[in-house]
Amino acid sequence: MPDIPTACLVLADGTAFYGRGFGATGQTVAELCFNTAMTGYQEIMTDPSYAGQIVIFTFPHIGNTGVNADDDETTGAVAAGMVVRWHSTSPSNWRARGELTHWLAKRGRICISGVDTRRLTRAIRRQGAAHASLAHDPKGQFDTDALAVAARGFAGLEGADMARDVTCAQPCRWDELRWAWPRGYSRRKGPGPKVVAVDYGAKRNILRCLASAGCDVTVMPATATAEDVLARAPDGVFLSNGPGDPAATGAYAIPMIRQVLKADLPVFGICLGHQMLALTLGARTVKMKHGHHGANHPVKDLETGKVKITSMNHGFTVDRQSLPKGVKETHVSLFDGSNCGLCVEGQPVFSVQYHPEASPGPQDSYDLFERFVTAMRVRKSIPA
Repeated sequence: MPDIPTACLVLADGTAFYGRGFGATGQTVAELCFNTAMTGYQEIMTDPSYAGQIVIFTFPHIGNTGVNADDDETTGAVAAGMVVRWHSTSPSNWRARGELTHWLAKRGRICISGVDTRRLTRAIRRQGAAHASLAHDPKGQFDTDALAVAARGFAGLEGADMARDVTCAQPCRWDELRWAWPRGYSRRKGPGPKVVAVDYGAKRNILRCLASAGCDVTVMPATATAEDVLARAPDGVFLSNGPGDPAATGAYAIPMIRQVLKADLPVFGICLGHQMLALTLGARTVKMKHGHHGANHPVKDLETGKVKITSMNHGFTVDRQSLPKGVKETHVSLFDGSNCGLCVEGQPVFSVQYHPEASPGPQDSYDLFERFVTAMRVRKSIPA
């Protein structure tokens, strides 16, 4: 630690944490959340679902494998900032093409090290997700009162439609496949079921998994109407992950999803897509106390009885008690019993709360993409 702290994290209640700043200089305000994953810090920082959030990494060794362009889940960084225990060290990995500190600075992300992340995480677990200001000043000059006022002034994620901020600007095709040794990424060729992927903040690896499962993927903006989607004559529709309050995004997404369901198309949703499908079907969503963020979440498949270890990143959840008749709960969290999946009885419509495409892992649930493809082939009598 330097003699003078160069970064300061101040919660809305005035509690201040001092440390060493890295990444960009300046100030940002966001919701604090913690992530328990031991790997994948670059994927986490570039996951659009983290828009409006500062991520506390409970694993202490962040930055030790460096960064590289292949691991970005979207262009640039999306999470507002980073809080870590130990300052980032020089990378030691054959895939590294740069250092995390420089990568964050280039993308304008403010970060702090030297914080007691265990204490901070315990506080969030007890009191709920906090609003916070994070400042980095090499001269160590901080007005903690003003930072606390700024944190209290943060509007929060409830009622916030953030999908508009992270979605693609226009429709585009996607043909990149999952990373594989030794060739890296390659391109899909040939015909396949036509899928419209509605981008509420889609991670690249989700789109790669769809392509790797054989899909001919067209990505469309979050604001696409039912007419826009159905004009592509899709064999199935995918609803992606994304940030913010599902009820807010649902103001324009639900009418589209409702018309797609009337077209009797297979539908597959992940995370925010799962929540908005539930809202369309008549269920409710609620803000969680501190959300689920990590790569070790056990989820039970109620149909098979199997337990899968999953990657999660969500601050809202579907109220399982609000699921209407004809909508079946398929998965539950073994951490807190919250809903993690649903399906519509008698229809090829299903969704999950967790991220089955998880990169770098776990990948226990990749079969969900194959299930989606099978549903489209059955409906259209498309040969495998």
